[in-house]
Amino acid sequence: MVNNKQREYWLESMLKIANPVLLHLKDRTLKKEMPVEMKEGTNREQFSHLEALARLLAGMAPWLEQVCENSDEEKLRVKYAELAREAIDAGTDQHSPDYMNFSDDFQPIVDTAFLAHALLRAPNELWEKLDARVKQNVILALKTTRTRKPIFSNWLLFSAIIEAFLYKAGEKDWDPMRIDYAIKQFEQWYLGDGVYSDGTEYHHDYYNSFVIHPMLVDLIETVGAEYRDWEVLRESIIKRSQRYAVIQERTISPEGTFPPVGRSLAYRFGVFQCLVHHALRGDLPNELKPAQVRSALTTLIKRTLEAPGTFTESGWLTIGFSGHQPEIGEGYISTGSVYLCSAVFLPLGLQESDPFWSEPSMEWTSKRVWSGKAIPIDHAL
Repeated sequence: MVNNKQREYWLESMLKIANPVLLHLKDRTLKKEMPVEMKEGTNREQFSHLEALARLLAGMAPWLEQVCENSDEEKLRVKYAELAREAIDAGTDQHSPDYMNFSDDFQPIVDTAFLAHALLRAPNELWEKLDARVKQNVILALKTTRTRKPIFSNWLLFSAIIEAFLYKAGEKDWDPMRIDYAIKQFEQWYLGDGVYSDGTEYHHDYYNSFVIHPMLVDLIETVGAEYRDWEVLRESIIKRSQRYAVIQERTISPEGTFPPVGRSLAYRFGVFQCLVHHALRGDLPNELKPAQVRSALTTLIKRTLEAPGTFTESGWLTIGFSGHQPEIGEGYISTGSVYLCSAVFLPLGLQESDPFWSEPSMEWTSKRVWSGKAIPIDHAL
């Protein structure tokens, strides 16, 4: 299918994860067929379907958007882009049996934001090619979340990214205040060396990568030019994110593992969204060669996905970090939540001739240093 074996593995892995979600949405049977695993005593079924769709597409979007050099892969891309549009239609059509919850409780703010992020990452395939009717439904769904306020945390970025997409889509009533609040508050929460506090207290977890850096960077890239006081922050926002990417690469062990620290570990390798975001953008810091990032993550993806119990017999992801470990699922975690792992696949939006895919495999930082080889000295930002 594709010449690069590692790219082929990444693509097959992404589509294996995507198939149950997209195929059931095409048939409008997602709510009927998707199992909703969750912590006992929690009621997450009302949120889980939007989580699955939005988080999956946020990771797939760059691949869906980019015409592939390889003709076989291009046929697949066209097929899955059509499936993704059908899925968006199924989830936003109020007459669909798979119509999703955009209005009840607070969680829909989160996953409407992941959907908005997907639309920003694939504006042609996931937005422009939608029928006018579906576009209208999507806009209505996004605006529905305005009736509730986000939590005073990384959630500020969810409201902001929704408004950023409304701005991009040409909606006259996009709200600069929600964006301004998120940008200015995260300036207050910056701690140093590429790390933000998530709210008023620092948490040693992966939310700088799950949400904060990727959304802040794409937010400032989308709307920054609208206001001078936003634009002056662009360079520092990007540099902080690049520094965090360097830190992330150094956490990948020679064996392709990473520390199980903090909450939301059931998002598995979605932990590395910040790192792969810079690979996709083509602005990895000089000390990170694209091939070493690809090599490290290929080992890590294999180690994670091939752990027994990662998938149910019918192909759905389970709750777990390495295999099926339901006990690590917090009260806000359900089957749909774990599809945020798809964020690791952002570099599939690069052509296979790009250095990320075309350069020979390389040892990554920890693999080099633990085998006695030289590595660059690490410097704080």
